[in-house]
Amino acid sequence: MSRPFARTLAIAGVALFTPFALFAQGRGGGSAADSIKFVYPASAKLEALKAEASQEIDAKAKLIQEMVDQVFSFGELGMQEFETSKYLTGLLEQNGFKVERGVAGMPTAWVARWGSGKPVISLGSDIDGIPQTNTKPGVGFRDQYVVGAPSHGEGHNSGVPLNIAAALVVKKIMEREKMQGTLVLWPGVAEEQMTGKAFLVRAGIFKDVDITLFTHVGQDLGVSWGQSGSTALISAQFKFKGQSAHSAGAPWRGRSALDAVMLMATGWEYRREHLELPQRSHYIITDGGDQPNVVPSSASIWFYFRERDSERVKANFEIGKQVAQGAALMTNTQLDTVMIIGSGWSGHFSRPVAEDMYANIKKVGLPKWDEKDQALAKGIQRELGQPERGLPIEGGSLDGPIAESQRMGGGSDDIGDVSWNVPTITLRYPSNIPGLPGHNWANAIAMATPIAHKGVVAGAKVQAMTVLDILSTPKLVTDAWDYFTNEQTKTTKYYPLIGPTDQPPIWLNREIMERYRPEMRKYYYDSKKYKSYLEQLGIVYPTVHEKAVP
Repeated sequence: MSRPFARTLAIAGVALFTPFALFAQGRGGGSAADSIKFVYPASAKLEALKAEASQEIDAKAKLIQEMVDQVFSFGELGMQEFETSKYLTGLLEQNGFKVERGVAGMPTAWVARWGSGKPVISLGSDIDGIPQTNTKPGVGFRDQYVVGAPSHGEGHNSGVPLNIAAALVVKKIMEREKMQGTLVLWPGVAEEQMTGKAFLVRAGIFKDVDITLFTHVGQDLGVSWGQSGSTALISAQFKFKGQSAHSAGAPWRGRSALDAVMLMATGWEYRREHLELPQRSHYIITDGGDQPNVVPSSASIWFYFRERDSERVKANFEIGKQVAQGAALMTNTQLDTVMIIGSGWSGHFSRPVAEDMYANIKKVGLPKWDEKDQALAKGIQRELGQPERGLPIEGGSLDGPIAESQRMGGGSDDIGDVSWNVPTITLRYPSNIPGLPGHNWANAIAMATPIAHKGVVAGAKVQAMTVLDILSTPKLVTDAWDYFTNEQTKTTKYYPLIGPTDQPPIWLNREIMERYRPEMRKYYYDSKKYKSYLEQLGIVYPTVHEKAVP
């Protein structure tokens, strides 16, 4: 490398792990490992099958590396995950799964099924990337190879490969043991815009599912049950119409839609002071006019409204519409349309399934990180001015419900909609580095390295073992539905936050991907020619600064 203070490091290091931030799906409350209610003793045969599954996952480590690296190299944004879906569905079809593409009106959404009968177990994870997060993996500082392009700045390139590895191993065992059951794999499309899963629910994808095992990248190996810390969300675009005119020659003849957008933003900032503290809201101006000497006749602003539950977020959305109407009145413009782009409920996760999965987490444990893995982790932590904790060497957690008084805002994940329709859990697996900001280039640097690969191997073992538990333990399914019916949904019933006529915004991110895809395509991973994506990019693992560069 030709950068100052850059070298390849191999440093011994260990660090105790402290959870640093909530990922989009939201964790539960404190440790619940000392109050486990549901225990399912396994027969000697089941234990043997789970041990076999673990060994088979290890044997698929090369396939896992290839899948993770391949999807990373695509780096596609939400609703534009065409290369990603083509690659993943091709793998599944090659292995005997029946694939339905374009489900729920989304071209990049799909469902892959194998098996027959009950129980029906769905395995899901997200596949979309983050804008402007392109950077070389394995390099502990920003080093773009397609400047300005998107990449996997949250690590969504790893979850479906985890599920595929687990499903292939379980499928082999089911075939030999003649086990009844159906495996259903699906991707979370455009999770970052919260636009996919509510439409999957509406399309009936989960109507015959018994249990959903979702996965999301993290820095630990864990699962939670009960009310999560995630927030409900409504994503909406407000479009204003005005009248164009010459900005200098006859401004009095114009009515600026951009003025309305700016006044809506300003009005919301004042209104925000008087909302409850746990709310979160953010916006960008998606259309501010064409050029300064023309009074903008149209302008748009895109809002995310977040609150603790569906009723509260609906209330804030209504306030947002009132502010928009006021902005239109002040500028003598029209509030043309209010379009819901995405939505999601706050997640609530199944206690019986989570407690069963935790038993498997304890069996698997965290990966064995080597000195190079720790060096990359400490290098990026140092680069960002964070404590150099490295990667966790101990861990495996079961979190319980988060108390209402402790819910003070945070991220969202539309897995919440699925969780209110079928017993669901989210497995966190350790494929990323603690101490990073999230939705950032720094969160991409581990995602095509041995850190990501080892984390997916560990997660796939837990996932496969839990699927075998569900297939072999009817009481687990019964308990999951009892909890769902008599505790989770006893007083709260699901309804969609999207309207019956709302359609998936399949145009999202199209222009961005059309701009960057031609150059990104030059860097797609060629697994037949290179052992890893690091090798293809010519990266010596790890490459970090000896000290942070200002």
